Amino acid sequence: MAVYTQVDADDIANFLTDYDVGNIISFKGIAEGVENSNYLLQTDQNHFILTLYEKRVNPDDLPFFLNLMDHLAQKGLNCATPVRDRQGQALKELCGRPAALISFLQGMSINKPTPHHCRQLGQALAQMHNATADFKMTRVNNLSVDGWQNLMDQCIDRADNVIPGLSGILQTEMKWLGDHWPEHLPSGVIHADLFPDNVFFRGDTLSGLIDFYFACTDILAYDLAICLNAWCFETDGSFNITKARNLTRGYHNVRPLSTAEYDSLPLLCRGAAMRFLLTRLYDWLHQVEGATVTVKNPREYLEKLTFHQAITSASAYGLE
Repeated sequence: MAVYTQVDADDIANFLTDYDVGNIISFKGIAEGVENSNYLLQTDQNHFILTLYEKRVNPDDLPFFLNLMDHLAQKGLNCATPVRDRQGQALKELCGRPAALISFLQGMSINKPTPHHCRQLGQALAQMHNATADFKMTRVNNLSVDGWQNLMDQCIDRADNVIPGLSGILQTEMKWLGDHWPEHLPSGVIHADLFPDNVFFRGDTLSGLIDFYFACTDILAYDLAICLNAWCFETDGSFNITKARNLTRGYHNVRPLSTAEYDSLPLLCRGAAMRFLLTRLYDWLHQVEGATVTVKNPREYLEKLTFHQAITSASAYGLE
């Protein structure tokens, strides 16, 4: 989440007149995230998230995201869902941007996940993958191998200004991943961005998932690899195998991994590290003036990529 488009109280009050959600009491922008503009709203009835979809989001993808959230909720997963207006419409327009009002989930994200949190995350991720098996819509992952190449091409000339030697590292790794990326692993709808700030807990119990705006159709185990990168490294850069073991076992107990998925996990983790290294590098080099957004240093994911490059077996991630 982030804020690129500024709205005022009158804009929001007028927007809400089409909904049965009460009158606006307060609102504030949310700085976390990188893709869309988000505001936390409080009305005299409830709390909501107002999302304005920015230029980086293809408007044609929005029905996929919104219908996916509805589908998951109907399957019993606790996740944020679109609020429909009196005419049954979920997708609207505000300040020249496509916009949607999204339900507010109770809970808090965890800054320092424990192995217990990681096990619940693995279970929830597998439940999501199982729940989308009959979801009819698909969306190409624009941030898979072809998308990485496009990002790299836009950053390569200045990459060494951010981290000396980075351009050579990226080109070498991009070629290796392109030559080895798997093509026949089980696929389906993945979240593709299930970082700790997109998972809520109430106490020690997982209470819901949010922010499905990178969701797409891709390799299911790649989603697990993204989570291993996002949840299982400590602030000093060390890899916590206890967290990884809990995450992977939590997932495997709900949706057992095939032998091919197991064997591909080190490769998928490398790809996930490369994806976030490149998107963070791109955002670092292409900051939007005036935006309220936390730009993240790409160095963290270069260190994670280096770690995964040395891994030869999925046993290093706690699977046996």
